[in-house]
Amino acid sequence: MKFNPKELSKSQAYKLLISALIPRPIALVSTVNQDGIVNVAPFSFFGAMSSKPPIIYVSIDRKRDGDKKDTLKNMELTGDFVVNIVTEEIAEKMNICAVDFPYGISEAQIAGLTPVESELVKAPRISESPINFECKVLKIIEIGESPNSVVLGEVVLFHINDEILENGVVNPKKLKVVGRLGGNLYTLVDNVFEMKRMSYDEYKKIYGMDD
Repeated sequence: MKFNPKELSKSQAYKLLISALIPRPIALVSTVNQDGIVNVAPFSFFGAMSSKPPIIYVSIDRKRDGDKKDTLKNMELTGDFVVNIVTEEIAEKMNICAVDFPYGISEAQIAGLTPVESELVKAPRISESPINFECKVLKIIEIGESPNSVVLGEVVLFHINDEILENGVVNPKKLKVVGRLGGNLYTLVDNVFEMKRMSYDEYKKIYGMDD
């Protein structure tokens, strides 16, 4: 079956995207407003763009009434944010943070998450998450009809629990990270396999290719 995006509603296109592009990492984004109230919200339109410097993106849609989401308002206000990685242990609390609470209410407090002071940004980290990225806002790009606000953030400090590190990298079996699927579905990264990337010479040797 073929789908022409120009003939789809926003909802139809959204459902196709989120059900086909799976699994997606979840950025549990913490920010702070002018009164010091901590906002925490999950976003799965999220990923990495660069490693030197480390730059990530978070794409934030508008609310149903067209207003900006609290996370975006706070990013614009303070110029920073923290991405906290979602694990199995805090999945239900993450889901509570997805509730559209009125502006100025702290999702962290309601969900039972613990904000802790960051070192280089105003936004706090969430202590229950084993990985936190302290980020400075580089640029906010408005795209689409809604529009979506694509926030580019430079990671200025990584916080990674020692328990999940192995030889200087994160062990995915220890992380127990949660991925986003379509609808109300999620997944755990609990079935890991290895597949080594080959050099050209290795490929020729294995598959008998001549120069």
